Amino acid sequence: MLFLFIYLFLNLLLVWHDIRSGLLPDRFTCSLLWAGLCWHSLSHMAFLPYAVWGAIAGYSAFAAVYWGYRLWRGREGMGYGDVKYFSALGAWHGWESLPTLVVIASLLACCVAGIRCICTHNWQPLKNPLPLGPFLAAAGLLTGYPTLVSF
Repeated sequence: MLFLFIYLFLNLLLVWHDIRSGLLPDRFTCSLLWAGLCWHSLSHMAFLPYAVWGAIAGYSAFAAVYWGYRLWRGREGMGYGDVKYFSALGAWHGWESLPTLVVIASLLACCVAGIRCICTHNWQPLKNPLPLGPFLAAAGLLTGYPTLVSF
């Protein structure tokens, strides 16, 4: 139950910070990552290799996107906090759920961006940054709900 509280609390803090400031602080993303690895090492030892590979794969995948876009366009396409946050979610949910997390977060973000365009009649949503953290958190909750309930 303690780890469920830690997971939910850190996710709420990250969502709040990302909406408020557009930043995902390292003190929360790293804490979330290590809490996930500790939880698996204490409760689900058999799942620990999947969690470690999830953290590595999550970091590597988003870091490749981050650096690829930065080299191609000469500016950031997403913040580096999103890279660390995706790594932390990989530590909690394992590497196998990472594609599902990305698809759900992307669909949610596209829906919100579309609704924002329709409501504000602003058809240039790419000029206004949209924080990815809240959508990653929602995807983590939707993807991990069966696991989180088993706490």
